[in-house]
Amino acid sequence: QVQLVESGGGSVQAGGSLRLSCAASAHTYSDYCMGWFRQHRGKAREGVAWIDVDGRTSYANFVKGRFTISVDNGLNTLYLEMNSLKPEDSGLYYCAAEPGRDYCSIRDYKYWGQGTQVTVSS
Repeated sequence: QVQLVESGGGSVQAGGSLRLSCAASAHTYSDYCMGWFRQHRGKAREGVAWIDVDGRTSYANFVKGRFTISVDNGLNTLYLEMNSLKPEDSGLYYCAAEPGRDYCSIRDYKYWGQGTQVTVSS
């Protein structure tokens, strides 16, 4: 069992930055893939960024070069730093975890947070 709580969402103007956080607590010891997903304005949920147990990261093409995923293992916290934000980045951002060591971007995720809202205005 993994509990995930996102925070850090808010409103920002286009071109601005936000840093999302995800506090994680696991009741079993395991290796997890971690990921950020988003859903906006009636669109389907889509993967944004992923990180594996070795710190290897991957990104969706639409955020590559603008967003950075990272993890602080000591704090059990996942981060998503978002720069050069665009209005189309607006949406509800979810933190997620899935048991696994690699291929994190192609896995289905079992554990989800409640989401944090990001609004980017033009």
